[in-house]
Amino acid sequence: MTTSDQRDRAATAPQLPHTSIDPATQVGLVSLTVANLDRSLAYYTEALGFRLLAREGQTAVLGAGDAPLLALTELPGASYWPGRNTGLYHFAILLPSRLDLARSLIHMLEYGLPFPGQSDHAVSEALYLTDPDGNGIEIYRDRPRSEWQWTSDHVYMTIEPLDVRAILAEAAAQPAPWTGLPAATRLGHMHLQVGNIEQAAQFYSGVLGFDITAQMPGALFVSAGGYHHHLGLNTWQSRGAGPAPAGTAGLRFFTLELPSEEARAAVLERVRAAGLEVADVDGASAVRDPWGNIVLLGIGPATDAQSVARLNAAQS
Repeated sequence: MTTSDQRDRAATAPQLPHTSIDPATQVGLVSLTVANLDRSLAYYTEALGFRLLAREGQTAVLGAGDAPLLALTELPGASYWPGRNTGLYHFAILLPSRLDLARSLIHMLEYGLPFPGQSDHAVSEALYLTDPDGNGIEIYRDRPRSEWQWTSDHVYMTIEPLDVRAILAEAAAQPAPWTGLPAATRLGHMHLQVGNIEQAAQFYSGVLGFDITAQMPGALFVSAGGYHHHLGLNTWQSRGAGPAPAGTAGLRFFTLELPSEEARAAVLERVRAAGLEVADVDGASAVRDPWGNIVLLGIGPATDAQSVARLNAAQS
């Protein structure tokens, strides 16, 4: 099915009563296309602190501790991500603590990376980077949920300057050698560029079942289980746009980790009721959003690099 077919089906899909996705749903593995695997591995392992879990041919699996988080597939000659199409805005690496964020920042600067972008979002503190292929990355820590401000079912999020000095003071008070990403690191959320906010809301909230938790001009944020957001969706550079041209580095797919087969079946029932296609991919269920982004619905997290490699190969 073409991307335009996906958009047409999404636009004409029946409006279903909102049913929330299982509250234990999390964002899991993300898979990217890169132009030069050696270059990308140096960046992700040396500069950011990922651990190389497996490498075979043109694909590598990286993680924190033994947990797979990121798959990279080389497409030699892939063009730099243009940024003004639908697709990846950034994937977000959630660190366990503010101290871990401070140590990551210090290491990135000592490694020689430019000072990253920074924002205080009220619910979190974040750093922003771009990998060698133009793929966006957020590295962040959450504030305690007790500090989040809710009005009914919407959480207060903002974009304010980050108190970098206070963050660095955390590391100065507790100095320790850099050892890479902590084992408890995980993928906290995905942020996508989409062509239309209403269509994005219909698919990610109306069909998949995420709850809308925040809105900004040109952006929508949705989550499961009262998190501030598992998915960000914006049209800041992509209103009315389609996917990047073939042969571009960028997002291959991302995974949603559902806690049980029953939870996944409930999502798939809504997907099929909306007239959308489902493909079986090595034990996961693949669906496409209106712009062709592949969302894999899995049961629990990927537990080993070999299973990730099979999943990644099945999307080739």
